[in-house]
Amino acid sequence: MKQLTILLFFITFPLILQAQKNDYKVYSVAFYNMENLFDTLHDEGKNDYQYLPDGDYKWTGRKYLEKQEKMSTIIAKLGLDKTKQAPLVVGLAEIENRNVLEDLVKTPSLKGENYGIAHIEGPDKRGVDVALIYKKDLLKVNKVSARDLRIKETYAGDNWEFKSRNQLIVEAELEGEPLVFLVNHWPSRRAKSPYREAAGALQRSIIDSLRNEHPGIKCITMGDFNDDPTNKSIKNELGAVGDIKNLTEESYLYNPFYKMYKKGLGTLGYRDSWNLFDQIIFTKEFTKVNNGWFFWKAEICSYPELKNKEGRYKGYPFRSTSGGYSDHFPVVIYLLKQANSNSSK
Repeated sequence: MKQLTILLFFITFPLILQAQKNDYKVYSVAFYNMENLFDTLHDEGKNDYQYLPDGDYKWTGRKYLEKQEKMSTIIAKLGLDKTKQAPLVVGLAEIENRNVLEDLVKTPSLKGENYGIAHIEGPDKRGVDVALIYKKDLLKVNKVSARDLRIKETYAGDNWEFKSRNQLIVEAELEGEPLVFLVNHWPSRRAKSPYREAAGALQRSIIDSLRNEHPGIKCITMGDFNDDPTNKSIKNELGAVGDIKNLTEESYLYNPFYKMYKKGLGTLGYRDSWNLFDQIIFTKEFTKVNNGWFFWKAEICSYPELKNKEGRYKGYPFRSTSGGYSDHFPVVIYLLKQANSNSSK
């Protein structure tokens, strides 16, 4: 298995006040909204009719295979310039089922990476789920579970239940150090903001429970949150802060994409402005340098091929339905660990 060690004379991280000269291992952790990675078959009970051969998008086997090839090529490229290998893990949104995941990891771009699949079928009416693919040679997965977002409401005298994508929880170990990866796809902007706030509260309760059971455990939550870093669902309900100086025992989640958003960067465009819905957020223990695996830097992967080249939407994501990739850019964070450090902390 390829493993890159990098010589860092300094690290672009605000907690480091003096130069360091050490060998470090580096891995990338990525998230990508795949924009409707559907196969060509109908899933019983799901509204996937647009993505059938006779549906609105005339979703043929050829189109499906082309989509898989394009998306897998980008996944293999995420963080490659710094790690020289495909990501350690990739959180995925808008995948239809386990079958499309199995096809994805068998594509020419990914079949040599030995990716495993963590996925639990969710209740979304369109059939889109979240998932995590991970390098089985590096990451030991101990448990995969999920929590559904269900909100009971009364409308016009009738009781009904709002159901959205589940929130995936993957408990694992990397070189003996316990890590938890959580993957999200919160309710869309077509729904009222309280639905996303409820999703943020659910995610926070999951992480709180994990930390109560395993004090100090390192957690990474990622996803298409359908809200920006400054929105209530992220800032208040999930409780993610955008400045490391504001981390406390109570406010223990750090969002490295907050400052990017404040600078005008984004992962998708809407009505001639940028949103940064795709984020990777993690617990404060990752900000402690040389404490096992720790955070180095974060990026929005807006590669040239992922952008529209001309027209009104020039520079915005090149959508799958227009012959491109996705309506979202992928995002990445990098984890470092001293190369001579083999014990978990």
